[in-house]
Amino acid sequence: MSDFRPVQMSSPVLTVRRVDSYHAITVVAPGVAERFRSGQFIAIAVGGEQSSMLLRRAFAVHDVKPDYGGTVEFLFAVRGKGTAWLAERRSRDLLDIIGPLGKPFPLPRDPVNCVLVGGGYGSAPLFPLAQALRRRGCRVDFVLGAASSDKVLGAMAARRLAETATFTTEDGSFGVRGRVTDALGQVIEDARSDVVYTCGPMPMLREVTALGVRHDIPVQALVEETMACGTGVCMSCVVPVVGGDGITRMVRSCVDGPVFRGERIRFDDVGTIPFDALGAPGWKARTDDDYPAREAG
Repeated sequence: MSDFRPVQMSSPVLTVRRVDSYHAITVVAPGVAERFRSGQFIAIAVGGEQSSMLLRRAFAVHDVKPDYGGTVEFLFAVRGKGTAWLAERRSRDLLDIIGPLGKPFPLPRDPVNCVLVGGGYGSAPLFPLAQALRRRGCRVDFVLGAASSDKVLGAMAARRLAETATFTTEDGSFGVRGRVTDALGQVIEDARSDVVYTCGPMPMLREVTALGVRHDIPVQALVEETMACGTGVCMSCVVPVVGGDGITRMVRSCVDGPVFRGERIRFDDVGTIPFDALGAPGWKARTDDDYPAREAG
């Protein structure tokens, strides 16, 4: 049996490049590459050994090549001191990496029609997912959006990987003017989609999930919660998720996710602890009578 436990590696930088408006770094990390499954992420130490930036930064994996020395590519936009430091890395620099972390996207057992929906560089983990789905004989359709054309990630790759690729921008500079949810419904109908896979900001995930529910198809959502440790210790990335037993739990995105069934995420309560969540003040044990439609499992 393969070992899927995460590893910590000192990984040399192979290339640093720009992908659209984003920075992309490829590292040689065979231990991570051979264990990786679509939807998992890596956590990287930033600032160097003498840095006061103690917390790692979590990044979605954009591409993996286990057959070429074991390389892993991740994308990011410069948002603060940690990502600014990463943007200055050059070939042969060493990065301290832990991965792969988190639970991956569940893949269908049989070939089905899959629509992949992403926003900005949050679309990054959808590309290795598309490859995995294609290997299983699934149809793949992309719907990718961003605020403007320079922030739409991987248009050429999406066209190459998918049966169809639809693009939206809020300013109308590329593709359809609007948001991904403005185009998604028609794509689902035209492609006869069986499942939605999505990654992006929480408001987008909420709207995509609502569309999936409206079309009566499941949604697998990869959440973009800020993670301080990436290993389940600090509890900074919790989100309220309804379990199969009907009980809401505060689950950790980094180890219980980052992929969840979209229909089970309580989007209205993200950032809070709902009063009826397990362990919340005032919570009381429920009985079977409280959940007449309880799911099995």
